[in-house]
Amino acid sequence: MLNYIWAGLIVSSFLFALGYDIRDSAGDRYRNGQPLPVTLAFPEGYDSAARRVQVEIRIDPREYATFYGTEEKPAESYPGYLLQTREGRQLRFGAGATLPEPLATIGKVSKSRDDEPQGRLVGLTGVVFEPVRFVKLNAIADAALTFAKTGAEIALGLVGVLALFLGLLKIAEDSGIVFALVKLVRPILRPLFPEIPPDHPALGMIALNLTATLFGLGNAATPFGIKAMEELQKLNKSTDTATNSMVMLLAMNTAGLQLVPPVLLLALMGTQVNTLIFPILTTTLLGFIVAIVATKLLGKLPGYRASDPNRNA
Repeated sequence: MLNYIWAGLIVSSFLFALGYDIRDSAGDRYRNGQPLPVTLAFPEGYDSAARRVQVEIRIDPREYATFYGTEEKPAESYPGYLLQTREGRQLRFGAGATLPEPLATIGKVSKSRDDEPQGRLVGLTGVVFEPVRFVKLNAIADAALTFAKTGAEIALGLVGVLALFLGLLKIAEDSGIVFALVKLVRPILRPLFPEIPPDHPALGMIALNLTATLFGLGNAATPFGIKAMEELQKLNKSTDTATNSMVMLLAMNTAGLQLVPPVLLLALMGTQVNTLIFPILTTTLLGFIVAIVATKLLGKLPGYRASDPNRNA
């Protein structure tokens, strides 16, 4: 069902993007092929034989508003330079120039290798940019490819972490550490997970998962949580419905009770993260309590009780 939802969202986003692009194209929003009126000033003088000439690019706000039909206003001037070649003269805005819309969008399409907005100079009073089409569709496609790459990098990065902690977990299980941990945390976790047998290793995996989350070790909590779910599935009589214990573990992980800020936050903020410790603790503690209470209450509703795999078994 979730796959159909994602597919519907993706198709809808492409349809909306296509609709906006068709509207922009019909209204000629980007004035493709038409020269934008500009005024050029030469601080160091103009040399027709020079290949590169420094310029100040000035755009009249009234002409800009009339040309693009917008209320955005350009700056008084933009630093840039003029490239003169046999193929013609090319006007480039300086890198980092803050351009108003829609010129900023046009500049992203019509830019040089140095990430400078550029266009073909017509006479000395107008500049023609590269045609701009399907802006929204291209943006969605670029975002999809970028996040696909990010997802692959995250997945590959987690392989080593999963291998390390699952290996340590196997050693702890074979050496009896997990079972010792089960005896230690049994009085605390048994009221929350009454369906789990007293000496089942799932309690130890849950304890390791919650401890890692508590101290902000997200990378360590992931393999422990996966292993805990695997152990809980061994007690599940159904292959397509979660038990109350599995739902409780998921809710507690989603709440993410933390005593120590996450490692990533520490790396980004340094000692300034100390100001966030109390808000983080308060928020996650309240969320943790709400998650437990909500799971317990929902589990007692007739609809959820009727679908409980343990009840049906």
